[in-house]
Amino acid sequence: MDAPLFPLFADLNGRAVLVVGGGAVAGRKVEALLHAGARPRVGAPHLSPALRELAEAGRIDWLPGLFDTRWLAEDVWLVVAATDTATVNQAVARAAEAQRLFVNVVDDAQLSRFHVPAVVERGALQIAISSGGAAPMVARHVRRRLEELFDGAWGQLTALAGRHRPAIRARFPDTAARRRFFDRLLDGPVLELLRRHRPADAESALRQAMADEPPAAAGSVVLVGAGSGDPGLLTLAALRALNQADVILYDRLVSAEVLQLARRDADRIEVGKSARGHSTRQEHIHALMLEHARAGRRVVRLKGGDALVFGRGGEELQFLRAHGIAYEVVPGITAALACAAHAGIPLTHRDHAQQLRLVTAHCRDSLDTLDWRALAAPRQTLVFYMGVAALAQIQARLLEAGLPTATPFALVENGSRPGQRVVSGHLRQLADAATTHAVQSPALLVVGEVAALANELHWYGQAPLPAAPRTSSLSAKTPAATLADAA
Repeated sequence: MDAPLFPLFADLNGRAVLVVGGGAVAGRKVEALLHAGARPRVGAPHLSPALRELAEAGRIDWLPGLFDTRWLAEDVWLVVAATDTATVNQAVARAAEAQRLFVNVVDDAQLSRFHVPAVVERGALQIAISSGGAAPMVARHVRRRLEELFDGAWGQLTALAGRHRPAIRARFPDTAARRRFFDRLLDGPVLELLRRHRPADAESALRQAMADEPPAAAGSVVLVGAGSGDPGLLTLAALRALNQADVILYDRLVSAEVLQLARRDADRIEVGKSARGHSTRQEHIHALMLEHARAGRRVVRLKGGDALVFGRGGEELQFLRAHGIAYEVVPGITAALACAAHAGIPLTHRDHAQQLRLVTAHCRDSLDTLDWRALAAPRQTLVFYMGVAALAQIQARLLEAGLPTATPFALVENGSRPGQRVVSGHLRQLADAATTHAVQSPALLVVGEVAALANELHWYGQAPLPAAPRTSSLSAKTPAATLADAA
């Protein structure tokens, strides 16, 4: 199934649901439907003892015999096919589809139009987990983990908040103010009082929280490093900031997987920069931060990698400080660390490199300001950020500064993401290798003896691709001619 399932909690109270099948599997489905208040109709030639007992007690309606399309009466809302015969299940699915009824076919994700999730239930609070029918055991494992995290007090808290919902909405008619109230409530003593079996004290604490004068909405900005794209590399502080954000200003290189972890109703504004396409001016980013923070919103400025490593985060902090806006900084795993680690490259090594230099190659001007002779010194690792468009110039200047042509390099494209590629070779092959393999941004360049270890130590994704076997035209020229061409 290509598209994700749409998560839905259905109100089946008092509604008829057809279950085709009379065995143990059908029995489990019926028990779940009864728990939800549905009126199950069970169609089957024979019933298991448990189902027969339910029928005799009048809790289910039994439709004896083989499947009949007339069972799909007008008042049926859902259909479950739970027989042990594939042809019968298929017939039920076809008939339900013809009448536009959602059908679940046990152990057949392709025929099912809805899936029954694994559920963690704490009173009115329900957490449903689905694998889309692909791996039910994974969903059950996740359910077990969540069972440990959410105790019964969460259900009591949900019921307590539900009882007071009209009063809370009247006290805090503004959605943002109401959200801040619940943040204070959940961080306060109410949940702990419920865990201590002191419901009266918990209710008093909730009433007191409602009576307290809420603090004025104070806007703020959090600079959050989103890392290299793998959502698993986010810090807990970054995840908390994303879940509390009212507005998210995110860069082009922030992955969709990271954005999916943010609060669903947060406003998301792309403010990315690109050397070859549309870019948002830094002044406009400053203006957006100021506008939303002054309006009392919590703003997350979400940057790829780390906000303070070639991310202009320092400029943004200076702007916020100058305008009296409160701010925080949540570090991210910068691209040099993440991409090198996923490529199997140790940035330092006792035998090869005792020094690490992080270099930006964003534009021609930044290249002109670098001390290339210092960069060509031995026993160090160079990591070039944003250098895809300037690989020929980087190669030329390093060779002209005296770095040996056989110095290893590694280009890491989409580091830590599912589409990661690593191209490795010698410095003399750099520009040609990037062209041959059509390396695209985002990509990181690592130069130094440690880069060769990618071939030995790679562990993520496919093995490194070799550089083009032909000799780079740049390396065949004298340094002077090379620099002239690069200019």
